[in-house]
Amino acid sequence: MGSVRQVQVTFDCAEPERVARFWCEVLGYVVPPSPEGNDSWDDYDRSLPAERQGSAFACADPTGAGPRLFFQRVPEGKVVKNRLHLDVRVGTGLVGEERLAALEAECARLVPLGAVRVQLLEADEENESCLVMQDVEGNEFCLD
Repeated sequence: MGSVRQVQVTFDCAEPERVARFWCEVLGYVVPPSPEGNDSWDDYDRSLPAERQGSAFACADPTGAGPRLFFQRVPEGKVVKNRLHLDVRVGTGLVGEERLAALEAECARLVPLGAVRVQLLEADEENESCLVMQDVEGNEFCLD
């Protein structure tokens, strides 16, 4: 039995490049180089049939440690809460007011990028505080 070496996370969305560029800013990811023989992603996109133009985009961790994120256009809009979401780990190892300050600072950085603050889930007996957010297309994620 083989073992998995890499994971890619795929998002269904309406505007792949817009969502990918948002996540590049959130995570410090980069847009990978365009396919060989193309000077840019725009050149590559123009080479596709009209119905496939703008249909996909990706971003990657420049260190190679995190998963590649892939964004694909789908015809239907988001209707319900995500069954899977990303936790952006900005408060690891922090507790109490120090953790809340880290969450709030990251929220303040992300809102101008198009993120939406949804709800602060305060610490209880089992969990530390986290902040539920939405990306530019309404996909939930947590600042954790």
